[in-house]
Amino acid sequence: MAIMCCFKVQPSEEMTVDEFKAWLCQFDEDHDGRISREELKEALQSLRIWFRWWKARQVMKEADSDHTVHVDNAKEIAKLVSYAQQHLHMKIYNNW
Repeated sequence: MAIMCCFKVQPSEEMTVDEFKAWLCQFDEDHDGRISREELKEALQSLRIWFRWWKARQVMKEADSDHTVHVDNAKEIAKLVSYAQQHLHMKIYNNW
């Protein structure tokens, strides 16, 4: 499953999973529908997260279950959302 881009979103206090995906999509520099560690690092930089290189590596360790070095399917995106909720303290809720 590719990440689809439709519109620009800035992370706010709360967002839906679809809004999170749309926000993340802004950092898909090569437009392949997958998020690499470098692209994830850029996303973390936009949030002014400290140690973004380390956190991007940790996210990839946890979310990249098929070891393709990309977050590129629904299962991995769900793990990325979970990581963002637990470790980055982002308020992401399921779509209704």
